[in-house]
Amino acid sequence: MKKTQNTVNYNKYGWFFISFAMLAFILFTLYPMIESLSLSFKVLRDGEYVFGGLTNIKRLLGDKIFHKTIGNTFLFLAVQAPLMLMLALVYATILNAPKLRFRTFYRTAIFVPCVTSLVAYSVLFKLMFANDGIINYLLVNLHLIEAPIFFLNDPFWARVVIILAMTWRWTGYNMMFYLAALQNIPAETYEAARVDGANAVQTLFKITIPQLKPIILLTTIMTTNGTLQLFDEPMNITGGGPAEMTTTMSQYIYNNAFVYAPNFGYSVSMSYVIVTLVALLAFVQFKVGKD
Repeated sequence: MKKTQNTVNYNKYGWFFISFAMLAFILFTLYPMIESLSLSFKVLRDGEYVFGGLTNIKRLLGDKIFHKTIGNTFLFLAVQAPLMLMLALVYATILNAPKLRFRTFYRTAIFVPCVTSLVAYSVLFKLMFANDGIINYLLVNLHLIEAPIFFLNDPFWARVVIILAMTWRWTGYNMMFYLAALQNIPAETYEAARVDGANAVQTLFKITIPQLKPIILLTTIMTTNGTLQLFDEPMNITGGGPAEMTTTMSQYIYNNAFVYAPNFGYSVSMSYVIVTLVALLAFVQFKVGKD
């Protein structure tokens, strides 16, 4: 009887402590999700949101600008994500060498960009690549170019600047995951590989990468999710221009909600496209990662 009473008390205490977290989850996560799903089926008429059925979905299917933003977002994902993850893996492998001098300094230097403000570093890149910025100044004075390049006004170079900015900031973040995982690989494995005559490239592809597979999957999913929600860099560096060639899905959603004539119903509908894409790509990546 005493044991049963203690179990009941423990259950009461347990439910009491998790009730605060559950309440916060309901108020700040579950309720907004339900409300946003309801709002996605509403349209603005005479200053009020009323049920519009599939009106927003039909508008999505015919919205060429939104289709363009999807292409822009996937372009950043296809180019920047593999580049960043490869650099992170290379840096981690090099900086994991026990005999490398000043490796703590190098690790810190590569990781520092991750703790900078998104807005601050975006504005910094905007100033650097401006028509009269330091990049053009150096290129002209080194006689590599004759006239300044309009980086932020050219569709190709504007995309390049955003990709460079994202790579600069996030490479160190992923590098730390790889460094932590590399330190869990037994040193005897590498010693055996050296005895068998394996070179650095063979060691990387035959030993390091296979044992980092779970971490590579994790960083790939996180990078995919973050890139599909990309907002700060194009918003602060190019403003989505020129000619909406760098506008991402998140930025277009923001514009429809707060910049253009406010239409929260349509904006929420577009946000569910991102949710769907994130879920689908995460599912595909999990399936591929298990093989």
